[in-house]
Amino acid sequence: MKFGVVVFPGSNCDQDMIDALEQDLKQEVIRLWHKDRDISHFGLEDCIVLPGGFSYGDYLRCGAIARFSPMMQSVIEFANQGGKVLGVCNGFQILCESGLLPGVLLRNSQQQFACKNIFMKEAAAEGGQPLMIPIAHGEGRYFANDRTLEELELHRQIIYRYCDEKGHITPASNPNGAMHNIAGICNRERNVFGMMPHPERACSITLGNTDGRSVFNHLFGIN
Repeated sequence: MKFGVVVFPGSNCDQDMIDALEQDLKQEVIRLWHKDRDISHFGLEDCIVLPGGFSYGDYLRCGAIARFSPMMQSVIEFANQGGKVLGVCNGFQILCESGLLPGVLLRNSQQQFACKNIFMKEAAAEGGQPLMIPIAHGEGRYFANDRTLEELELHRQIIYRYCDEKGHITPASNPNGAMHNIAGICNRERNVFGMMPHPERACSITLGNTDGRSVFNHLFGIN
C-alpha cells in the first residue's frame, strides 16, 4: 500500500502528513501537485490523502475551489472506482464540497479558531478507547440534515465521535458544536474517510503522543 498526498496552494499540513506516513509509519509516500492529473500509478488498494491547511486561501468556502482542481477530478474518479481517500481537516471540507462525503463543515459554534488536544473514539466500538488527537480549525462543526444524519447512523458511517478522556460522549467534550459529536465519517462504501482531528500530529514518539497511529491502523491496517 502506498499513499499519495495532494498539495494545494495554501496546504500547510502536507509535510506533517508525509513525515508521519514515511518516518513514523514507514509507508511509501508520493507527493501530488494540485495541477497534475495522473494518478495511474495508484491502485485501488492505495490511498490518496487530502491534508489540512487553507486550500486556495479558503476563498468562497473552505474547500470550495480545491474541489475543482485538476487533481481532484482524478481523485473523485479514483474514489468512485473504489480507491481509498482520506481527508483531514481542510481535506475533510474538500471531500464534502466534492460530494464524496455528505454534509458540510460550518464555523465553530463558539465562533473562534480551536487549536488544542481533544479526545475522540471509534463510534462503532463498544466502549471504545479514547484517543488524544490535536485539532486546529475554525470551521469544523459538522452539519447535515436529519435524513442524512439518520442514514449515517443507520449505515454506521460515523467513524469517530468527540468524547472526554474517559470516553463519555457529552456536549462539554464537543469542541466545535458538531452534530452528534461527529469528528469523522466515511461514505457508505467505506473507502472515503474524512475527519477534522489531525492523527498525523500524534504519531511521533518524540512528541509524546502516538494515539494517531491507532487511527491509521483502524482505517488502513497500519501502525
